[in-house]
Amino acid sequence: MTNEDLVGKVLKSTFFKAATKKAGKYAGTGLAVLELLREALLKARDIANTENKGVGQVLAERITTLSRMVKAYATGQYRIIPWASILKIIASLIYFISPFDLIPDFLPFIGLSDDLALVMWLFNSLKTDVDNFIAWEKGELLPLK
Repeated sequence: MTNEDLVGKVLKSTFFKAATKKAGKYAGTGLAVLELLREALLKARDIANTENKGVGQVLAERITTLSRMVKAYATGQYRIIPWASILKIIASLIYFISPFDLIPDFLPFIGLSDDLALVMWLFNSLKTDVDNFIAWEKGELLPLK
């Protein structure tokens, strides 16, 4: 199964649909978003420390960047990113932290493949938003007021 096939199955799954429904509720509550980000970062760091180091490190880096974007948005520091992108990120993070999804995380070797495919797809689909955010963090792009 290719990554595109896997991502398609994830996006159509009841697990991702449920995460998408929850995303709006999380996005409306600053504390819930911050707790979600904390959980996603902890899981990503655990994976980077225990799973395939290369893949785990890439996953942790992507999750960290996406979490910084959402946190900057939630705290009002960075508002350039479209609301739809924020909801996609939050839905993907909800899916990521859930141990029960299309391919349950406890399955050896393949349990995280759906999570990785989803995060990589998300990161690539939001490339412009991610690039703008990273430039803003470096001071190369001023936020719109």
